[in-house]
Amino acid sequence: MTGHHLLVHDGTFAVVTDSGDISEARGASPDGLFSRDARHLSRWQLTVDGAPPELLVAAGQAGPDRPLAAVLTPPGSDQEPPAYTVWREQAVAGRSLAERVRLTSNRPEPTSARITLTVDADFADQFELRSDQHSYDKADAVRSASALADGVEFAYERAAASGQSPWHSRTVVTAVPAPDAVSRMAGGTAHTLEWRVELAPHGAGEITLQALALPSGAGAEAEPEAPPIQPPAMAVAGPARENATFTGAHPRPRDLIGWAELARACEQGLADLAGLRVPASGPDGERLRVPAAGIPWFLALFGRDSLLTSLFTLPYRPELAAATLAALAAAQGTAYDPPPAFGGGAPRQEQPGRIAHEIRYGELAHFRQVPYGRYYGAVDSTPLFLTLLHAYTERTADDVLARRLAPQARAAVEWMFRDGGLAEHGWLVFPGNAESGGPCHQTWKDSPGAICFSDGTPAEGPIAVAEAQGYAYDALVRTAGLARKTWDDTAFADRLEGAAATLRSRFHREFWMAEHGFPALALDGEGRQADVLASNAGHLLWSGILDPARGESVGRRLLGADFFSGWGIRTLAAGQAPYHPLSWHKGSVWPHDNALIVLGLARYGLTEQALAVVRGLVEAAAVHDWRLPEAMAGYGRDEHPVPVPYPHSCSPQAWAAATPLALLSALTPGLS
Repeated sequence: MTGHHLLVHDGTFAVVTDSGDISEARGASPDGLFSRDARHLSRWQLTVDGAPPELLVAAGQAGPDRPLAAVLTPPGSDQEPPAYTVWREQAVAGRSLAERVRLTSNRPEPTSARITLTVDADFADQFELRSDQHSYDKADAVRSASALADGVEFAYERAAASGQSPWHSRTVVTAVPAPDAVSRMAGGTAHTLEWRVELAPHGAGEITLQALALPSGAGAEAEPEAPPIQPPAMAVAGPARENATFTGAHPRPRDLIGWAELARACEQGLADLAGLRVPASGPDGERLRVPAAGIPWFLALFGRDSLLTSLFTLPYRPELAAATLAALAAAQGTAYDPPPAFGGGAPRQEQPGRIAHEIRYGELAHFRQVPYGRYYGAVDSTPLFLTLLHAYTERTADDVLARRLAPQARAAVEWMFRDGGLAEHGWLVFPGNAESGGPCHQTWKDSPGAICFSDGTPAEGPIAVAEAQGYAYDALVRTAGLARKTWDDTAFADRLEGAAATLRSRFHREFWMAEHGFPALALDGEGRQADVLASNAGHLLWSGILDPARGESVGRRLLGADFFSGWGIRTLAAGQAPYHPLSWHKGSVWPHDNALIVLGLARYGLTEQALAVVRGLVEAAAVHDWRLPEAMAGYGRDEHPVPVPYPHSCSPQAWAAATPLALLSALTPGLS
């Protein structure tokens, strides 16, 4: 988000401009204060003496334990320099944006300054802010605002619908000292807060502000009254200590490898993951903190994203895996979601035993105008849940969680056979269209046309995508291990091992394209091979479904010039009809995709190939200040000397942040 700056803590984040303002921006780069999928501040604009201040130093942070700071002045000239300087500091803690506006006089005589802050809260749901041209009926919504002695309170309400509770969100803005005037602007709920600050000769004055988000549905977590106002330096101290504990825990990447650049990328990844942790609840209501998918659109628990992030970080921060497993177990499907014709709203695709893909708390999800309150439309979250449960048990040598979650694990296995398609189709399958109200595809390449043939023709369902079969194979093998060693259920273990062997044998027969030495991307509803050459094949190395000869063939092919850009492996090999270097899933380079491939290359002993990809990703991280983006364009090193950004990628993004740790594991014996 160029020209914007991010502050985040515990599921609440703020995006502000270089000057610290919030300007009602929408689309690809929204600004505001966000909590539980709603924008609780849409305007936060400072003026001095009736005009926007001039920017001396753009907002920035001197360190992770310091507030965001910008330096501003009223308009001036070389003949008449500004009378005073404005020092602006901001931080997010809890559900609040804290700000201190400090003024220092530059003159030897008394100076008076007029400070005005324009504030508003549109309470827009994040799905409304995205530039996808969707509109939502909210005819019964009421926005209001009330002046307070020390600020202003904004409110947003919608009446209860059938079977649903009413919606009531608030934002409370308070200040010390209290404003001299609080005025409502014409035509809406925006208010101005105004102060007259008298400065002694070369003296100083300050205003401390707080904007507290009180989202609907937060229950006891939403405090009925605003807490005491803290300056940003104090507000950020607690979150900074939490994050330092997380990032500084052992093992530390720098102690595990002498490759300083890779260690630096790992450290940045841990710092980003510290900020991306969000509150969640476990099966017994226990409070958890889990890795959310990314900012700005996905600061929520996502099945696939959170599971893979937890797998990548498992050797280093196993508590993420434990929390993710418990939170997803608590949200596991228990019934069949009713279709819209029966008054259920947007269908969630819930099925007994299915692991959720996405869990949100926003207004549109609450009223089921979008299906994502608890959305289950993913073919891969359920097997990945089983894979992580075994991996966690194996890594920590602690079977308490595996015993506790045995009922959920067994239900997940039964979903794979019953509703996932293993029993009926022999594969994990998904419908292959968006008629259900969710993404077009229920795999990580979920954009329209991403699952296609080599001529670009989209595959039609039910679709069996290659990597999901690998995930299913791995899940069956690993869960059989849990059944045999932890649950003492030999019959269940035998059943799963037999199913895994059958799936592997059939996969070799029906997915393998001998003329390419490579597997098909998918099988369509008629069993035809979607014969485009795609990076998904690399996930098969990670899951281990391929035999050694096929695995080596795939690994070497992925390092061909049409796949490997020099920065990473493209989602589709260049030169094919559907390839586009700026396509979301048909030519771009995704770090997490490459992380799974690198882990797979290491598994099959292809060390040289793994190192080549790691070098490319580490060099790409260096260009991005050590923070790998969610995705990069597919242009090669021969076309441009640095990675070309992908215009719509999230940053930070959890599985991209965790990617360097997966790369470290692949290169470190005993960690992969």
